[in-house]
Amino acid sequence: MKHKPRNKFSSCWEITMGDGNSIRTLKEFSIPDYILLPGAENRGVYHVPACPVVVFINSKSGGQLGGELFVTYSSILNKNQVFDLGVHAPDKVLHQLYANLAKLMHNGDNFAAEIQNRLRIIVAGGDGTASWLLGVVSDLKLPHPPPIATVPLGTGNNLPFAFGWGKKNPTTDIQSVVSFLNHVKAAKEMKIDSWHIIMRMKAPKEGSCDPIAPLELPHALHAFNRVSSSDKLNMEGYHTYRGGFWNYFSMGMDAQVSYAFHSERKLHPEKFKNQLYNQSAYLKLGCTQGWFLSSLFQSSSRNIAQLTKVKIMKRQGQWEDLHIPRSIRSIVCLNLPSFSGGLNPWGKPNRKKSIYRDLTLPYVDDGLFEVVGFRDAWHGLVLFAPNGHGTRLAQASKIRFEFHKGAADYTFMRIDGEPWKQPLPKDDATVVVEISHHGQVSMLATPLRHSKSMHDDDPSSPSVDHEEDDSSDEEDDSSEERRKFGAADTFKYPEEVDIAHLS
Repeated sequence: MKHKPRNKFSSCWEITMGDGNSIRTLKEFSIPDYILLPGAENRGVYHVPACPVVVFINSKSGGQLGGELFVTYSSILNKNQVFDLGVHAPDKVLHQLYANLAKLMHNGDNFAAEIQNRLRIIVAGGDGTASWLLGVVSDLKLPHPPPIATVPLGTGNNLPFAFGWGKKNPTTDIQSVVSFLNHVKAAKEMKIDSWHIIMRMKAPKEGSCDPIAPLELPHALHAFNRVSSSDKLNMEGYHTYRGGFWNYFSMGMDAQVSYAFHSERKLHPEKFKNQLYNQSAYLKLGCTQGWFLSSLFQSSSRNIAQLTKVKIMKRQGQWEDLHIPRSIRSIVCLNLPSFSGGLNPWGKPNRKKSIYRDLTLPYVDDGLFEVVGFRDAWHGLVLFAPNGHGTRLAQASKIRFEFHKGAADYTFMRIDGEPWKQPLPKDDATVVVEISHHGQVSMLATPLRHSKSMHDDDPSSPSVDHEEDDSSDEEDDSSEERRKFGAADTFKYPEEVDIAHLS
């Protein structure tokens, strides 16, 4: 009798029982039902998986890829550990899972303790989806929160790229998914800073200052939700919003182009079915919005210096004014070295000039973010050149933007890929946006990561590149000529929001 050749993955598989049927699953990543489902029967001794995972997939991301990935993951793992974000809210899933784990461990279940200690989370979607999950995990406030790996299913995929997961949409066959799972098992944990953002404004005498997401759907954006009247941040006579980010906050022309892209995708979702089309549409909108010739097509009232007063706080703990050159039309507060499709706006500063300007090397866990400015899209194109960078303005632990009546009726803002249109005061009110440090979360990183930690052991490793540039950061004003934090309460998408239009 002939024996069939052994599949190269066969040693990874086991036969388990689920819903009365035999299922072939990857044993090193699978979690049994009694861990996942409260009240499910414990069927005895289980193999302790080396890397138990819970998988969240935005099935509407990446054209059809999200749905295909969901099918593949569900076919090789226990289907009860794979969740479609269009159906299951991640905060409810994780709250239930950790409550069940706590109950089992209280009853002396050592297997449950091993699952909790080894658990890793995979999120497949765009940057907005990844940030949503980071917010959920932040809200759990666990002593040892599970680290997160990101599958790039969006357009820019800045978060996956920063940690070595690539920026191209993946293939969805079983072999590719098994390969990705093995990379997740081998990945190293890396702490990154979380940033809290507060926006406060006086209740206007007329009109509204509520953030406007694409197509003027209030609060469709996950980044901001108005705080409740009982929240300690609330002030009588003011509207207060809070949220957070892990990659970047930006304001100005870049956010305006992103807003136009998201609005167009909301109107015509059938056109935005693959990453290449999305990127070309984005570039086209950059041209039509005047981002390449902003000095000709955009009023000087759109310059950041005329829109807002900016103050920063460095480590010393005192606020100081930040000078913004009049030519700057876009400002970015950057936590990770990945922006606009994997570009690094901060670059690699020259050490001598860094000391002179009180700058340090950029790390993702140093309690500081980098503040970078851009004049227009041509200025942004220098990022494609070796050692290219934007105008380095500062490094800070806090930043405050103050908007007063006058310069413009609105501006555009963006957090981790999600843009909105922000109305500005029409009377004597002031809009204040303030960003401050708010703890850390754990990411999973491969050796191909671009992010750098203060605790990197080997400065000579490929992921830690200290090559410096010699270009100047100086730019004068004449250059124109040339405690609740995260998704469970703060980032949670309202029921009326269509998850298909998240990046």
